[in-house]
Amino acid sequence: MNQASSFAELVASRSPNLSRTEHRVARYFAENLHQILVHTAIELANAIGTSDASIIRTARALGFDGLDGMRRAIADEFSAQLTLPERLSRTILKNAGDLEQALEKTLTAQAEAISTLRSTLDAKSFRAIVHALTDAREIVVFGVGPTSAMAQYFCTQLGRLGLSGRALTSTGLSLADELLPLRAGDVVFIMAYSRVYRELSVLLNHAQALGLQTVLVTDSLEKELAGRVTRVVTVPRGRADDFSLHSATLAFLETLLVGLATLMPEKTVASLDQLNRLRADLAGQAMTLPLTQSVTSDPRHEDTSP
Repeated sequence: MNQASSFAELVASRSPNLSRTEHRVARYFAENLHQILVHTAIELANAIGTSDASIIRTARALGFDGLDGMRRAIADEFSAQLTLPERLSRTILKNAGDLEQALEKTLTAQAEAISTLRSTLDAKSFRAIVHALTDAREIVVFGVGPTSAMAQYFCTQLGRLGLSGRALTSTGLSLADELLPLRAGDVVFIMAYSRVYRELSVLLNHAQALGLQTVLVTDSLEKELAGRVTRVVTVPRGRADDFSLHSATLAFLETLLVGLATLMPEKTVASLDQLNRLRADLAGQAMTLPLTQSVTSDPRHEDTSP
């Protein structure tokens, strides 16, 4: 690709010769390669906040004959990489229809990931994170792609404990609306892997400008982002052959929830009592949500939830 081994390297090599607008567009290209393949010049321009002429001009400034030529080069680059479906296909082929092998490999990978988490997360760091979340005005949880589901789940459980949690799951320009309500006293809880994409970088810059505490959960960005976040927790993503697993991340989130409930039992009980009353109003009968024994032994909180 124009003597560069990747599109990102091509953009980096051409950056000194680009105008400010072209540099911004090229950076978006490098961080959103799939979008280039499926969107028109006008759609890309709307996503970036520029004109379709700037899209074409930037493609030419990068050495291509236009948007179509750039698309062909990116498609060629993708052809040399394994996509998620391809990785899953390789996993399926390796297991060769053997369900017992799939079961054993997956459970082993999950157990190893959680075991690694136990060795990397010390009690002092865990205590500091739990206290930071407890004291936060609002806990803002960032996660995009598959991680967005865990961000939403974590926020739901935080709400049940009486804490204010809000998920940041948008990408592109839509993320700006989710960043706007950030205020002093918030804690930004980030789940991010593999690379520092544009949304993550903007979030970190904005959080730093507001003086917010940030907690990064990652398996690969601890060195790259150590100076830009308050705390880093290394949580490995287990691998069953070529398929990434998130068991350890979920285990860490639920460990934090138990820690929060343990630290503030009265607030947790009051919040769950209120939730149970609301559920009873909706269901027309008494319903309760369980609490861990470390929080309360009140018999009203037996596990009878659906």
